[in-house]
Amino acid sequence: MTPLWGAVLLAGLACLAIKLAGHVLPEHWLAQPRVARVAALVTVALLSALVAVQTSTSGGQVVVDARLPALGVAAVALVLRAPFVVVVVLAAATAAGLRLLGMP
Repeated sequence: MTPLWGAVLLAGLACLAIKLAGHVLPEHWLAQPRVARVAALVTVALLSALVAVQTSTSGGQVVVDARLPALGVAAVALVLRAPFVVVVVLAAATAAGLRLLGMP
C-alpha cells in the first residue's frame, strides 16, 4: 500500500470515529449552547475556506481570473437576499461574460 492510500484510509477511519463519537456522546453534552455555537462557526469557516481556495487558486498558485468578480457578484446578490438559483445564475453569467471579454 502506498503512503497516499494509507493517508486516505487513516482519514476515512478518523471521519468514521468522529461520526461514531457524535452518536455515542451523551446528548446533554452536545445540547450545550457553546458546543452548538462552535459547531455552527466551524461549518461556516470550513465552507468559507473551501470557497476561498476554489476561487483564488489554480494549480497550487494564487490567480485572479473571472471567478473572483463572479464571487463578488454572488456575495452582493446574497446580501440583497436574492434566491439561490438567481445567485448562481448571476455568478455564472458574470464569469462567462468576463471570459468572453478575454479575462482568463
